[in-house]
Amino acid sequence: MFPTGRDPTQRPSAKTVISAAASAAATVVLLRSIVREYLPYEFQSYISFKLKTLIKYFSSEFTLVIEEYDNLNQNKLFKAAELYLEPIIPPDAKKLKISQANKESKFSLSLEKNQEIVDIFNGVTLRWKFMSKRVPTKYMPSNDDFNSVPISEDKSFELSFHKKHKDMVIDVYLKHVIEKSKEMKEEKKRLRLFTLRHDRMSGRRFDVWQGVNLDHPATFDTLAMDMKEKRVIMEDLVRFVKRKEFYRRVGKAWKRGYLLFGPPGTGKSSLIAAIANYLKFDIYDLELTDLRTNSELRNLLISTENKSILVVEDIDCTIELQDRLAQARAVKPLRPNSAFNQVNQYQVTLSGLLNFVDGLWSSCGDERIIIFTTNHKEKLDPALLRPGRMDVHIHMSYCTPCGFKMLAFNYLGFTEHPLFTDVEERIEIAKVTPAEVGEQLLKYEEPESSLTGLIEFLEYKKKERLKRENDGNKDSNEESGTAEGKATQQLDGTNVEIAKKEEGE
Repeated sequence: MFPTGRDPTQRPSAKTVISAAASAAATVVLLRSIVREYLPYEFQSYISFKLKTLIKYFSSEFTLVIEEYDNLNQNKLFKAAELYLEPIIPPDAKKLKISQANKESKFSLSLEKNQEIVDIFNGVTLRWKFMSKRVPTKYMPSNDDFNSVPISEDKSFELSFHKKHKDMVIDVYLKHVIEKSKEMKEEKKRLRLFTLRHDRMSGRRFDVWQGVNLDHPATFDTLAMDMKEKRVIMEDLVRFVKRKEFYRRVGKAWKRGYLLFGPPGTGKSSLIAAIANYLKFDIYDLELTDLRTNSELRNLLISTENKSILVVEDIDCTIELQDRLAQARAVKPLRPNSAFNQVNQYQVTLSGLLNFVDGLWSSCGDERIIIFTTNHKEKLDPALLRPGRMDVHIHMSYCTPCGFKMLAFNYLGFTEHPLFTDVEERIEIAKVTPAEVGEQLLKYEEPESSLTGLIEFLEYKKKERLKRENDGNKDSNEESGTAEGKATQQLDGTNVEIAKKEEGE
């Protein structure tokens, strides 16, 4: 009934399969050659496009394309994807790009062109693919400054997933990517110290901020301050960064003003660096005497980033300078066409400074700290000192026994020693700064010699101070009548505040 010969259920041999496959491949190559040779390029593109569209129509896959640039602006989602994908690169990846930033110990890994990473989120499989193609060089704006950078590649990420998860990916997953990338950015962040750059090539005196890495090692653990004072400052900083919604609800700009006042060498700069390291905030160092106008001051404020510290050092000297120049203009006005108008070089006014600190322009940004430093608080205008401009006043005093112990640990490596008692007996009377104590501890390699030298130094400073006080008492006794007559005339600003405090006590 059935024909004799090979069993119909028997599978074809490997030789037959290979032969058929080779024949099919040859046919495809021949057809491809004919299409390329005889069909116009436009027709080929049209056929290719239609085939891809047909395949996609029956496919359940959906793809989001995240390009590096959106017109002339950098796409923040592209940068977020770069940071997000770095820690989930599989260990068995065959090819990766590796780099190391300046002064960094860790390496950064990133995908090569056409590589894929699979991510699982809430049980959904998502595939990331990095795409890059060469293009003619074009110039795009940089985020770090206002210059343009040459771009010769179009980079993008393709995020593919089942189309039924489209809403979840856009509404939930991409927000998750952004939040995780922020955490990664904070972990990898290098603090920067910015100062003004004088750009003679442009029409403006100051074009942008120029920055360097901030490698200052100061922390609250190493500051030579009393523990109670450090704890109060740290609690205030933490409370500030957590109160975004509170500031918005009460209608206040999300900023905080600090005044650091005290003698030179008491650690004002170290405290600023410790605050920056504690909050991971960049520092912008502003020299008011370098500015010509209030508008320059406003432009500089606008160009600072959020989560930053703006520092104005020796504010009393700046205000004094403006007063002197105002007096000079009143006494001897300069000719309008003067070739060198020294007075008009400085026109930042007190009202401009106040508006900068607590006016409408101060709200142009979030999570900012403004720190003023001075050696003479009593010289400052009372309008600067009120809450809203200088919210927290921190007195950087002379070195205390607690501060000395911290310095001894930093410099010598221990917090207890038999000679500490002799140091503590003299240090408060001598009134020396932490900088002076640190300099004495640096003089000798041997800890015992360092402490002995410090005790001799404190004894000398103690005697010098007592002698100065005795001489001052003699002078005050001789002029007591004159001083008593002038006392009521000298009660201004801070002195009035102190007098009221003493009456209350």
